[in-house]
Amino acid sequence: MKVYLAGPDVFLPDAIDVGRRKVELCARHGLTGLYPLDNVIDLAAADASLQIYRGNEAMMNEADAIIANLTPFRGPGADAGTVYELGYMAARAKLCLGYSNDPSLYAERVARIAELKTRDGRLIDAQGLTVENFGLADNLMMIHALDLYGCPLVVPRQAAEDIWHDLTSFEACVRLAAKRLTAPPALS
Repeated sequence: MKVYLAGPDVFLPDAIDVGRRKVELCARHGLTGLYPLDNVIDLAAADASLQIYRGNEAMMNEADAIIANLTPFRGPGADAGTVYELGYMAARAKLCLGYSNDPSLYAERVARIAELKTRDGRLIDAQGLTVENFGLADNLMMIHALDLYGCPLVVPRQAAEDIWHDLTSFEACVRLAAKRLTAPPALS
């Protein structure tokens, strides 16, 4: 069974090593990890971004599941590309799993970077825009895609010391995926 490994890990200085570690963890549990940086792309080509898109899309089409790293990236929420990939897989009714190495709630993270007020029972930011506050770790669309197409978001009890290299929550997702993807079919 193949699992697409989505996340902003591809932007890390040691992205290849992190991907290798994730693929190895998948293999230990009987799964084949598909890491986006395994695509062969000519980064000097005029259409390099399109090559990346098509390569990742082909991997997702080939995969039976996704494990998405939804750790907040460059702001209070998950990486936009990873969110797209999670939606892509949910739309195809493939098994969706995700984790975040930051267990705090979305509204708490927004409050760390912006002054919030309450108006008419809603949290609002300085521009008067409502801040989603359902007691969830991130946007409700992602959280419920996981709930409905896989398993609830996996988070540690407290933030990992190194949120980009701690693979504890990732491995928990791998175990869940292995259990779901390699389980014998139910007898009818």
